[in-house]
Amino acid sequence: MQLFPCPFCGPRDETEFHYGGDAGNTRPDGGDVPIDRWANYLYLRSNPKGAAREIWVHMSCGEFFVMERDTLTHEVLSSSALREEHAA
Repeated sequence: MQLFPCPFCGPRDETEFHYGGDAGNTRPDGGDVPIDRWANYLYLRSNPKGAAREIWVHMSCGEFFVMERDTLTHEVLSSSALREEHAA
């Protein structure tokens, strides 16, 4: 098992977390969005080797956060509260 660092609760077992998607994948706004733009939002991912920024939710506390981790080694590089990152 791997420990993930929740910015609110500290290190917890990976089974307490749920993947929320790529950080920065912005949902198209409005009802008149072309189908190809929706398809790109839903299905196209860069899937990088190495550092990736992802949205995660800690199911125990219900908080969403951004975690940066290495997709090859599974090393967690950082985690921060989502609301801190989007405040401004």
